Amino acid sequence: MVVLVTGGARSGKSSFAEKYAARLAERGVYVATSQILDDEMGQRIALHRERRERTGFAWETVEEPYELCRVLREREDAPVVLVDCLTLWLTNWLLAEEEAEDAERRVLARVDELVRVLESYSGRVVLVTNEVGDGIVPEYRLGRSFRDLAGVMNQRIAAASDSVFLVTAGIPVELKSLAFRWPDEGTENGA
Repeated sequence: MVVLVTGGARSGKSSFAEKYAARLAERGVYVATSQILDDEMGQRIALHRERRERTGFAWETVEEPYELCRVLREREDAPVVLVDCLTLWLTNWLLAEEEAEDAERRVLARVDELVRVLESYSGRVVLVTNEVGDGIVPEYRLGRSFRDLAGVMNQRIAAASDSVFLVTAGIPVELKSLAFRWPDEGTENGA
């Protein structure tokens, strides 16, 4: 079972994803994709850790900024895996590949590998991502590239997911069950 949780900054998506995962199992693996690159990010990570500890849910935390596919393959038998978050994972790869002439293609190859892992995943995984395309067009090339890649990644992961939740103002709404379907599509999501 693959569940995608998306939303804007401070929308409540991580809290919802943690609660959702806790209802699926008595313990789980928390895959953190962020890197502590400055004090502010370190403080954000500390707040996330404290919130998880307060819930009493038994998390095994795995910090992995790049090799998400490997971690998922290794933890497929875990009661539940929560990945927070895909957009930080994407950022890590985009920055690592930034100087390559074909950086976007290389990053999308990583996304496609993740989609393949998720399509064959036999365990339960909850993935957190950000909606980043609702704002203004970024001024810089790297920002535009990130926005575009995040949109493509979210579409591809959503297509491979059993459920997709959008969290806004702390309110989760399941999207796949509400998705418009063309009359000739039957029960398949045409997104």
